[in-house]
Amino acid sequence: MSLNLAAMIDVVFLLLAYFMVATDFRVEEVFRMDLPRRQVRAALLPLDGGPLHIAVASTGASGYLLTIEGPWPVVATFEDLHAFLLNRRLDGGDGGGLFPRDHPIIVQPTDATSWDHAIGAFNAVIRAEYVNVRFDRTPST
Repeated sequence: MSLNLAAMIDVVFLLLAYFMVATDFRVEEVFRMDLPRRQVRAALLPLDGGPLHIAVASTGASGYLLTIEGPWPVVATFEDLHAFLLNRRLDGGDGGGLFPRDHPIIVQPTDATSWDHAIGAFNAVIRAEYVNVRFDRTPST
């Protein structure tokens, strides 16, 4: 019993010829990316890694005011607070997140805040699936 190498070599050359004819040889496009050199290592946003403070104040029988400490947009309702926190989570929302799920968040109701408003803010944070949430008193000014 012997192996006929002439037939195998013919098949290899036929395959080589097929792939050379069928392949599209074109030059890959190269995009030049000119990035500025950073002289100083600084964050784009002034995030210090500290907790995110959310102040809650009752403004009447059913009204409330939410304030997020820092350079964040104004949120008017608990749904807006939930959407803000969900979109800022690293693994959720639109992908532009800044905070991991275990980022500390402190809900700070004032002394005159009703319990419903304090719990509403807390629930908005929990629904955004943050796990390091606590209450604290709003500091007196």
